[in-house]
Amino acid sequence: MSLRRRTFRIPQLLFAASLLGVLVAPPAAATTARPPSGGDLRLRVATYNIHAGAGVDGVFDLDRQTAELHALDADVIGLQEVDRHWGDRSEWRDLAGELARRLRMHVSFAPIYSLAPDRPGGPRAEYGVAVLSRHRIVGAENHEITRLSTQDPNPVPAPAPGFGEVVVRVRGLPVHVYVTHLDYRPDPAVRVAQVADTRRIMAEDRGPRILLGDFNAEPDAPELAPLWRELADADPGAPTFPAQDPVKRIDFVAVSKGGPGTGITVRKAWVPETVASDHRPVVADLLVRGGKGR
Repeated sequence: MSLRRRTFRIPQLLFAASLLGVLVAPPAAATTARPPSGGDLRLRVATYNIHAGAGVDGVFDLDRQTAELHALDADVIGLQEVDRHWGDRSEWRDLAGELARRLRMHVSFAPIYSLAPDRPGGPRAEYGVAVLSRHRIVGAENHEITRLSTQDPNPVPAPAPGFGEVVVRVRGLPVHVYVTHLDYRPDPAVRVAQVADTRRIMAEDRGPRILLGDFNAEPDAPELAPLWRELADADPGAPTFPAQDPVKRIDFVAVSKGGPGTGITVRKAWVPETVASDHRPVVADLLVRGGKGR
């Protein structure tokens, strides 16, 4: 759901928004497109907060999460709470890169926090969000949105990275995919600012747009209302958190409304039962209207 009160080291610097997330390409056989129907493109997407690789039992088990992700059979997956050489809890491993290799997918990682390595020449300790894609990623950016740092002992709301965007090319059509993790605190003030930032960033792009993420708020929360002006909620009709006995839906697939070249139709959405994380994923089958995008 969030970093909450877990103890992490305080970073020296946050990544600049101009830096791209890590892009890793899978073996050449990985990209498979679903057949188009009537000129439109079928696309299965999912969002999943992977809890840094740990299930509801608190045990780190990347094999278990790999199996769950494989079972989704999704073309594009947005991940939250992704460690990359972050610490003992995830065995200092690169979760985004490992999952991409295991699933034979492309990956883009967008760090929220990036700490100096523990030893000279070692990898940076990073935590953030990621996109896995069967389709080729032709562009990626790590945007800044308003955040209240969990690393600073006296935080104030300020722009910080970790709002990932990729452009995937699906049978020649560019589709913008964004992945986010909104603030978890009961006070919605930071989420209000994050929603405004999200809408501003997404408005810069044309063509089909898909927003995936852990919003840490339920669909009817007032702070989310502005999102639904341009986006449609792919409502799966089931809660996602906590995974063991979920009582609320705070994980979302949202898609752009509009006409040819921008709109997306949600054919079906659902929440698979799993305890491989403290969240359940949301999966949606989409129909992307053909047309030119930027």
